Amino acid sequence: MTTTYSPAERAAQARAAEAQLAADGIDGVVFGWVDNAGLTRVKSVPRTQLEHAAEYGVGAVPCFDVSLVDDSFTTAPASTGPVGDLRLVPDLDRLTPLAAQPGWAWAPADRYTQDGTPHPGCQRSFARQVTEAVEQRGLSVRAGIEIEWVAADAAGTPATVAPAFGMNRFIEHSDYLREVLRALTAQGLTVLQLHPEYAAGQFEVSVAAEGPVEAADTTMLVRHTVRAVSARHGLRVSYAPVFAEGSIGNGGHLHLSLWRQGHNLGHGGPGRHGLHPEAEQFLAGVLAELPALLALGAPSVSSYLRLVPSRFAGAYRCWGLENREAALRLITGSAAGQANAELKCFDAAANPYLEIGGVLAAGLAGLDAGLPLPPETPSDPAALASAERLPATLPEAIDAYEKSELLRQALGSELYETVLAVRRAEAELFSMHTDADVVEAVRWRW
Repeated sequence: MTTTYSPAERAAQARAAEAQLAADGIDGVVFGWVDNAGLTRVKSVPRTQLEHAAEYGVGAVPCFDVSLVDDSFTTAPASTGPVGDLRLVPDLDRLTPLAAQPGWAWAPADRYTQDGTPHPGCQRSFARQVTEAVEQRGLSVRAGIEIEWVAADAAGTPATVAPAFGMNRFIEHSDYLREVLRALTAQGLTVLQLHPEYAAGQFEVSVAAEGPVEAADTTMLVRHTVRAVSARHGLRVSYAPVFAEGSIGNGGHLHLSLWRQGHNLGHGGPGRHGLHPEAEQFLAGVLAELPALLALGAPSVSSYLRLVPSRFAGAYRCWGLENREAALRLITGSAAGQANAELKCFDAAANPYLEIGGVLAAGLAGLDAGLPLPPETPSDPAALASAERLPATLPEAIDAYEKSELLRQALGSELYETVLAVRRAEAELFSMHTDADVVEAVRWRW
């Protein structure tokens, strides 16, 4: 869990960090947070200003709570528009020299009000609060998000059309992928897999599971690093849910496992496929809330151009062992510590702190209610008349979100209403667009 420090403690930590950064040849530090449209926003300071920034924060305008994917703004009940200010406070426990951006370091940031209290709209603080609620029950969660991207040349043409998962694609870009691997490893990350994916120009990397907030931080660091390495190779990167109309899209599959006292509750239990009762109830809670959770994990109009049957996107509200068409895929793994559940319906347009926090809140509700896990779907749900499709459009997901009292309480009224305002505004923004127009408009936004 992220440690909470007083301003004086942060200042002392920053002085030590600044000395190390100077020794490492770092000139500046980038502070990042993610808005409700899933876009990463940043501010940076010279290395010599790190102590001041850690103690007092850096100004951050609150209007980005209601910013849309095209950088326009909407309104929400709690939004003050251009009036007011927030303080962006870096988490120096995650301070990382950037291997692909020499001279720079990065840290995720929390947002505070000017009186020093956490900003009610801070998504990272929300994820931390729900994680603490999990820990108060004597449980912990290990999580990780797969990173898929399309690499393209300056004209937007995919960098390779070699076969999916093929060695030809790997050979064409082995130097590029090696540099991605080296940069991530140099930043202290444990890479589990790195490979060519299905769509033209598409690749994927996954890293070791961590605590929920740490996993969200790492997701952003990996994405920044891949983009920076790509730029050094003359490539552009898109994490958009769909890069080309009608094609397989970029997922952001969320993996998570529930633990108690060092034991993985997805393994060795009396339930189906070794699940313990707590794991079954947790997953049942996630499934029960999944239509509303799509407003957090599949937040864009373009998300629903990806979330279609027969594309391994998890378009159906069901679960199954190694079922890649189910929204929730159970993975037993080859060892006790590897058992986990994968939410396949989420994508990289999501704010990772929002999606992880929302999923944990839903899982806890399942635990508290003792929800039974519904029957397994052991085959392709597209072939079953009884299979339930998840929302097929953003307005349908918004409708489910509006009906979710669970998410309203978990997020708090300000964050809940602000997310709702952004989703409504983006649905309206693209309401008259064709699918091709949507893909074109947002292809390079994430």
